[in-house]
Amino acid sequence: MHIQSWSTVKAIVSIKDVVDEMDVPSDEHSAFLNRHTGELVTLSTEELSAAEEDDDIDDYPEWQQDMIIKAKEVISSDDYLPLPSKFDIHEYHIMEDFCCSLVDDEIRERLLDKIRGRGAFRRFKDAIHMNGMEEEWYRFRQKELEKIAIDWLEANQISYAKAES
Repeated sequence: MHIQSWSTVKAIVSIKDVVDEMDVPSDEHSAFLNRHTGELVTLSTEELSAAEEDDDIDDYPEWQQDMIIKAKEVISSDDYLPLPSKFDIHEYHIMEDFCCSLVDDEIRERLLDKIRGRGAFRRFKDAIHMNGMEEEWYRFRQKELEKIAIDWLEANQISYAKAES
């Protein structure tokens, strides 16, 4: 009889899938990756809290009961790692790096000015829209998120595959 240890199984995780999970900016959800199977799981704070408090799942709607069971599995296992959160991503720095990457001095300075102070995100989005730069911004942001995901995966010794372009 041969029993294979999960620690010898190496899943290959899709960068795109990891980025898609990281790119759900929310205080109410957390994403996790099973380091052995490559399974990605997104759970609400309510589901995680119910699992941690060991609430009676019969008190929850049927559709949520499976997620609470999954949350119990996630919090009780060392196999699940939390993906980088919005606090690890630093969206403001990505906006700033985008502005600094622009060749046109006038547009670069105008955008850098827009991201200072309160309301920076709204002013930035308005400015890139007015300058017709939405696609350029989203491509830049996607590449930055991919870099964060790759750094995280490598730091956790998880194999990954890049999407075909």
